Amino acid sequence: MPVDRSGPRRRRRPTPRVALLLSACLPALAAAQSGATLEHCAAIGAAPHRLACYDKLAGRAPAPTEATAQQAPAGASPPASSRLAATDAAPTDAADPGAGSSLLSKYWELEPADKRGIFNFVGYQPNYVLPLHVTSRINRTPTSPTQTTVLQPDYRPDEAKFQLSLRTKLAQGLLLPGADLWVGFTQQVLWQIYNGADSKPFGNTDYQPEALYVVPTAASLRGLPFGWRWRYTQLGIAHQSNGQSDPLSRSWNRVYLGAGFERGDWSLTARVNQRLNEPLASDNNPDLVAYRGRAEFQLNWAHGLQTASLLYRSSLKDVKYGALQVEWTYPVYPDQPNGLRWFVQGFRGYGESLTDYNFRQTSIGAGVTFLQF
Repeated sequence: MPVDRSGPRRRRRPTPRVALLLSACLPALAAAQSGATLEHCAAIGAAPHRLACYDKLAGRAPAPTEATAQQAPAGASPPASSRLAATDAAPTDAADPGAGSSLLSKYWELEPADKRGIFNFVGYQPNYVLPLHVTSRINRTPTSPTQTTVLQPDYRPDEAKFQLSLRTKLAQGLLLPGADLWVGFTQQVLWQIYNGADSKPFGNTDYQPEALYVVPTAASLRGLPFGWRWRYTQLGIAHQSNGQSDPLSRSWNRVYLGAGFERGDWSLTARVNQRLNEPLASDNNPDLVAYRGRAEFQLNWAHGLQTASLLYRSSLKDVKYGALQVEWTYPVYPDQPNGLRWFVQGFRGYGESLTDYNFRQTSIGAGVTFLQF
């Protein structure tokens, strides 16, 4: 009787060439079924999510989560630096090798990865408390061309100074690519806290609301000589007042055009002010810009855990007017660089306060700064 050899046949294994083809196609097929495409991934703003989308499209394993990364052995990577003083790695633009997240980009949310949406309140000008602020001269007779002289109390040269400054974004991606509309408010106070004889009065309080439109510079236009990069242009309108009634009232309205530049640990911001003129009969300080300045230039340095800045206000006509202000910060707790920071401020020139716009003095203060951006 013949033997039946028609039993189950063994499946043939795919050849190496076929296996390679399958390994290349299956991830793409799976990604296509999930709806992911290169265009879809490229449209994602946040860099981690965009990378995860590309990894999924390529069939790679997901990147380690933040919690997993924190479990790495000590010394596996450098400690995180302050957001004020560090430049995080970010995807770069082919047209601008220096593109990506940086100090100015984080501050004004210039790059897509740095965008944080609207109505998030963050710091603007430095927020600080200086328990000790000493000045070389006290303006005991504030005056202006249109106001009578006012005799001030016998204020002390040692006092306290503090400033609160916030901003928030009203609109994101407005009119131009990446352009945002911001509003801000700053209040600066000089407080005669050590003057018990006069009931510790507030010597001067300045208020400044403003609105500004910030436009990131296109990648093809950023490159400048000596490695500098032009990062943004801004157009703003501001009002500043000391909140007093006549004859101590001081105020002005202005529009300004500014720009920001950076190179490594350094950044430079520049503004040109145009005062909005008022009728002479109602102008509390018609000569204000001649003393306080028509332009502002600020050089910033951020390296490791410390930061420093130098502000120069210029009248653009006479170098003996305007002012210089220098500031330095360092974290109180080095492992919390975005928290409380030591703060030192020095000032020399005209207009440390709006009441003293035409009064020259030198002062120095020490304390802490908080609420970083």
